[in-house]
Amino acid sequence: MNVVKPNRLKKGDTVGVIAPASPPNLENLERGIHFLTELGLKVKRGKSITNVYGYLAGTDQERLEDLHDMFADSEVKAIICACGGYGTGRIASDIHYDMIKKNSKIFWGYSDITFLHTAIRQQTGLVTFHGPMLGSDIGKEGTHRLSKDGFLQLFDPKELTYGEEISPIEVLIDGTASGALVGGNLSLLVSTLGTKFDIDTKGKLLFIEDVNEEPRAVDRMLNQLYMAGKLQDANGILVGDFCDCTSKRDLSLTLEEVIRHYLQLANKPALKGFQIGHCNPHVSIPFGVKAAMDTFEKRLIVESGIL
Repeated sequence: MNVVKPNRLKKGDTVGVIAPASPPNLENLERGIHFLTELGLKVKRGKSITNVYGYLAGTDQERLEDLHDMFADSEVKAIICACGGYGTGRIASDIHYDMIKKNSKIFWGYSDITFLHTAIRQQTGLVTFHGPMLGSDIGKEGTHRLSKDGFLQLFDPKELTYGEEISPIEVLIDGTASGALVGGNLSLLVSTLGTKFDIDTKGKLLFIEDVNEEPRAVDRMLNQLYMAGKLQDANGILVGDFCDCTSKRDLSLTLEEVIRHYLQLANKPALKGFQIGHCNPHVSIPFGVKAAMDTFEKRLIVESGIL
């Protein structure tokens, strides 16, 4: 499928804000929206963004309508998710992907939004952006400047270079590799397996991150990716932040031992230590574009995701 890059933002453009998963913290959301206006953008809110339906930001239909409305609205040039949590997998099968393909625009989020990144990219070819969200990151006190600066890539098409000047990088398996950058939250990637949105890693660079998962849960998920051939199919593997992924029991492998075990089985070039995920700072990256990794230079280079 052809790669479709969305158009860059300009000051004065309108962006849509939606909550396709769980309800956001409303105080943080307001501060996050203020951040967008400081960038010179106008903001249009989804109709159900303040709705609460258990652990969901409204019913499936309400959240789906917000997503469809923002893609169909010609005034809206980008869609920014308010937070993650849970719920995007529930609406993925009912999304009008042909409509999205005809109305390509910036789509931004992470965590539970991983399911939408995967589904939208594989159904339409659209490049999407893995980055911090308004109600769970940007609107919080003490958000790192690097997290906020990630939004600037939406205005100016520049190549991203991630090296040890940003964070310490650990080599797990030596080598160089290139391919389209895909992935996201590990638990969401595993939840696509066996569905029509099954993550395609063949010939690609696979990025993984997660939060609040014990090493045995990470073990289970990496084992499932390995048995499904997803780790072996990738040209290279990039490990982001695994926030609060420590054991709550006396007898346990460490997270490091678990990750090393499966990446050694896959035997593909692998780097670990990227500040990408449920962390502060959280560096933003586009999915679906060409990227190259070099374990000898401890460097990742990612093509711009916009036109």
